Amino acid sequence: MTQSPLFPLPEPQPAGSAPPTSLEHARVVRPDRQQLAWMPRDLGAALPPDHAARAIWDFLEQLDLSAFYGSIKAVLEGPGRPTTDPQVLLALWLLATTEGIGSARQLARLCEEHDAYRWLCGGVPINYHMLADFRTAQQAALDDLLTQIVASLMAAGAVTLERVAQDGVRVRASAGAASFRRKDTLDGCLREARAQVTRLAEERERPDAHGVSARQQAARERAARERVARVEQALAYLPKAQATKETQQRRYAHAKRERVTAARVSTTDPEARVMKMADGGFRPAYNVQFATDGAHGVIVGVAVTGAGTDAGQTGPMVEQIVRRTGGCPGDYLVDGGYATRDDITGLEGQGVTVYAPVRTPRNKPDEERHEPRWGDSPEVARWRQRMASDAAKAVYRQRGAIAEWTNAQARQHGLGQFNVRGVVNATSVALLLAIAHNGLRWIGLRT
Repeated sequence: MTQSPLFPLPEPQPAGSAPPTSLEHARVVRPDRQQLAWMPRDLGAALPPDHAARAIWDFLEQLDLSAFYGSIKAVLEGPGRPTTDPQVLLALWLLATTEGIGSARQLARLCEEHDAYRWLCGGVPINYHMLADFRTAQQAALDDLLTQIVASLMAAGAVTLERVAQDGVRVRASAGAASFRRKDTLDGCLREARAQVTRLAEERERPDAHGVSARQQAARERAARERVARVEQALAYLPKAQATKETQQRRYAHAKRERVTAARVSTTDPEARVMKMADGGFRPAYNVQFATDGAHGVIVGVAVTGAGTDAGQTGPMVEQIVRRTGGCPGDYLVDGGYATRDDITGLEGQGVTVYAPVRTPRNKPDEERHEPRWGDSPEVARWRQRMASDAAKAVYRQRGAIAEWTNAQARQHGLGQFNVRGVVNATSVALLLAIAHNGLRWIGLRT
């Protein structure tokens, strides 16, 4: 007995003769990106055992970070909300620095998106304002931490001070060239800024007249007061900049060059100075000085100045090295910009052997450049004669492998332009970079 099928069956099609399915009739699983999904994730298992984040955290675990906790007011059995662990903030900045990240906003985004940064956070609250304030407000603690790291590496034999090289790198400042003003223009800007503060104070009495909220009015007044403070700071730095201009005018008077123009100071970053950069252009910048031990490339000294010249930078740097290590460098390798009579006399008087190129005297043959000159101190005369030997020239050729390598590492770690303003904040960034550099040397020597 044959029964009819419950549902009509499709006619059998020969193999390879089925028509293509149209877009309207295709049955597919389409994405639904609006749905909520709970996904269990073990960050500890997702992060490789040899990841740099783990190495940085282990590196910080071996150091004394008590200096970073002194400003915390929330204590056990006391009032106040607990704050984010400073060790977490420091670890985040060190990892970001090694990867060339210098923006607090970018770092805050990575703390939400990247597993390594989320692993370092460990669930503690992080925002960009907290990261930015931590970097600029902990200069003393960062300086102490760098001293602690150098002392530990010195105790392990990684820092010997037998041969130290110093070099400077000019880093673009967070100020535009158009922000530089002369005194007359600054006076006019100050009058306008003060008038703006007065006008906003009068508008505060009539908040509904301009259709702005109290919060917007407070923000406007704060911005006006900050502008007045920046212009006043620029006027305060103007005499120093003028003195530098006058020194340049006296220095180049014999060359019959054009007269040096009047001094100008930036209203954005008054401590920045226009400097000649490595590409030959002139831009607002800071002069960052690094002193590197030649044994294993450990940074033993950091300084940031607004001076566009390296002259006079060796004395303060050697004092900093002595303060950090308790010892004085043996051989000190610098380029020709540091080789002034006063600097060489001061270093040689402390028992430091200076290796720096000797300039050829004007209107004299090159063979006489190593001969003592009128006005030379005994230390300078010995330096000239020493640099004539092949042994001294061989020692000086090591400067590039020590100092220039450190500058290249700094560029790789993001030291291309400061996103902070002022010498103090720029010094904090340079200290953080030196700590990250030495931390990598610590990890590399340990492995």
